[in-house]
Amino acid sequence: MTYRCAVLDDYQNVALKYADWSRVTGDVEVKVFNEPFKNADEVVRALKGFQIVAMMRERTAFPRKTIEALPDLKLLITTGASNKSIDVAAATERGIAVAGTGTFGNPTTGVTFGLILELTRRIGFENARMKAGAPWQVTIGQDIEGMTLGVIGLGKLGRRVSNVAKAFGMKVIAWSPNLTAEKCKEAGVDFAGSKEDLLRNADIVTIHVQLGDRSRGLLGEKDLALMKPTAYLVNTSRGPIVDEKALIAALKAGRIAGAGLDVFDVEPLPVDHPFRKLDNVVVTPHLGYVSVQNYRIYFPDIVANIRNFLDGKPIKAITAR
Repeated sequence: MTYRCAVLDDYQNVALKYADWSRVTGDVEVKVFNEPFKNADEVVRALKGFQIVAMMRERTAFPRKTIEALPDLKLLITTGASNKSIDVAAATERGIAVAGTGTFGNPTTGVTFGLILELTRRIGFENARMKAGAPWQVTIGQDIEGMTLGVIGLGKLGRRVSNVAKAFGMKVIAWSPNLTAEKCKEAGVDFAGSKEDLLRNADIVTIHVQLGDRSRGLLGEKDLALMKPTAYLVNTSRGPIVDEKALIAALKAGRIAGAGLDVFDVEPLPVDHPFRKLDNVVVTPHLGYVSVQNYRIYFPDIVANIRNFLDGKPIKAITAR
């Protein structure tokens, strides 16, 4: 039997270049999809008849309804070690194996500071002006040394960001629902005490909690109102952690100085979205995990999972929690 494999959301058209697919192409017909699907119905129509699907993070969701509409699906692979956009329980019920891949380092740290530096020093803005032949130097940047960085979420990524911030000479305070003063002391940062205290005292707020029921809408209108009018918000985690309408209103009214955003409620971000038009917003197209080093692990691990599945060997399985 020749299996059919769909590789989804390969925006840069590189999936076949980052791995040796010859390991499986004798048994598998591979089709790459470079464009995002418009909706769930289009996902189902496009993937009918595929036994194997390889996903790129959460770019395409696989809830129960989608899984149940794909009776031929046998193996679902996501890049990364987990993926909350997959209903793993629904897949397991239907006998679909779910697998993940390894990752490299944490490139989101670099994107976080890229956004911070663009907001405060306007490097990209001035580069674009110079390339366009505009007059010399119009911005006056802010040095982040001495500023207070408020880190929401002090897990693996939050700690990495905190360490970089300290190297820049920033003071770091942290908070999350389960964070304690002891954990902050271990990480060498100050415990903010409460979300409200963090928002009131930070010059830059950066979000590093995972999206879940408790974190959805974690920062709303009242929370944003606590921030200094000179403060910036950076979100490289997930869009719905911040109330989008409240953030747009705060940015338009100048109640905060600006925002650096790599994640959004709807991705890809619609071309007419207000975030694309606001001068005090820096936006990037969810680059957090998009790095050469990550892709060099993602795609070979996808191929390895497919080969092992075909040979009846163990895959990097993801199970329902």
